[in-house]
Amino acid sequence: MNHITLDQYCNRDSFIHRLDARTTFLFTLLFIFTVVSSPPGSWLAFVFYFTVISILILVSKLPIGYVLKRSMVIVPFVVVIAIFVPFLREGEIIFSFEIWMIRANITYEGVLVLETVLIKAWLSILSIVWLTSVTKVTSLLRALRRLHFPGVLVMIISFMYRYLFVIVDETLRMKQARDCRSLGGNRLRQLRSIGSIIGTLFVRSYERSERVYYAMVSRRFDGEARMQDSLVLKKVDIVFGVCLFGLIITVALCNIWILRW
Repeated sequence: MNHITLDQYCNRDSFIHRLDARTTFLFTLLFIFTVVSSPPGSWLAFVFYFTVISILILVSKLPIGYVLKRSMVIVPFVVVIAIFVPFLREGEIIFSFEIWMIRANITYEGVLVLETVLIKAWLSILSIVWLTSVTKVTSLLRALRRLHFPGVLVMIISFMYRYLFVIVDETLRMKQARDCRSLGGNRLRQLRSIGSIIGTLFVRSYERSERVYYAMVSRRFDGEARMQDSLVLKKVDIVFGVCLFGLIITVALCNIWILRW
């Protein structure tokens, strides 16, 4: 089985790794909320947020290349979604061109929104990468339950993480079988088989879910996951949370006040 673990660096020895999972999760939640709610053009605030998350990454002793590689995965998807914003946003036109009978205008406000969206998305995913790298998935699930998140949601996340490796392993076996039967066929022929692989993978995943469900019912599963609660909220968690929470909220309020005046 190919184990692509999200928390492969969670066992490193650092001050951050010893924090309670609830502290790191709530901080990440607040960090993403403040970043996303920042008005367009809040460059000083974005620099501050980047500085904070960079310091946490360095203190956590995480490989910089690993963090950057994982955080940049989201950028292409954001670009695809937000690439049309400069054309749709009204405002001062900075560039204009004509395609057949249609005139497209790129506005300053649209470019500003596009840049802000890219920065917000990257900072948010950077904080998520930090969270999943310093906190075990099992501890994170326990933290969600202690924070009274819906049990169904926590159950779905746990199943997704558990069987993600199984699905990846199944996909690699199907790809290997396709390559063995293609005998060096061209790329076009291999691309045509992707649809069949996706369909077969969906059917196999559905059948596997049915078998897992019947196995759980036969063992008298009542819908409540039993987890060994090993979370302990210490003084260092309270100090860390209060200091960073207060600092981020203060910067967010100051940024809003500066932009208004």
